[in-house]
Amino acid sequence: MIPELNELANLVSGFPGIGQKSATRIAFHLLKQSDRYINNLIDTIAKFHKNMQFCPECGALKNRELGCELCSDARDHSILCVVEQPSDAFTIEISGDYHGIYHVLMGCLSPLDGIGPNDIRLKELEARIRNKDIVKEIVVATNPSLEGNATANYIAEEFKNISGLKISRIAMGLAIGSQLEFSDSKIISQSIKNRTLILEGN
Repeated sequence: MIPELNELANLVSGFPGIGQKSATRIAFHLLKQSDRYINNLIDTIAKFHKNMQFCPECGALKNRELGCELCSDARDHSILCVVEQPSDAFTIEISGDYHGIYHVLMGCLSPLDGIGPNDIRLKELEARIRNKDIVKEIVVATNPSLEGNATANYIAEEFKNISGLKISRIAMGLAIGSQLEFSDSKIISQSIKNRTLILEGN
């Protein structure tokens, strides 16, 4: 393979959901574009990388120069939705039916992959819950996978002794093994509305 093509395809194949064949097609597609398009693409990627960051509080995506919209005082801070990835919070926001705050774990528990409680943002979640009396309900919105369910069960067990705290799980209108970021906004909306209680606060 041509070295330049191989190098670009290898970089693109590192994107989620992009295999080597798709990466090669994308490389050929880019080759057909104008210099103006390519320069605009490069500038946009550089600007995005420079200006965006993950919120140190909730873990969602935010502009470096602005406050986090998902942590703003305009939101309901009594309900906290726990998700695996920043893209999951974005997906739930599109549904338009959730107005609480978020906590992004940056992963989920997966013992087979060597990912334990200390490898994701569970300590940060505990600190947010225990240091603030505002949160009255945790909505666990991890993916409906073996790892996502294990993470949900861990959270329920870890925080079961906190007085007055309810823990719920999004309804399983989502197919087993599916991911939130690829789900329809209507399904997400119903999953949030029809969440089931895991633990009733004392």
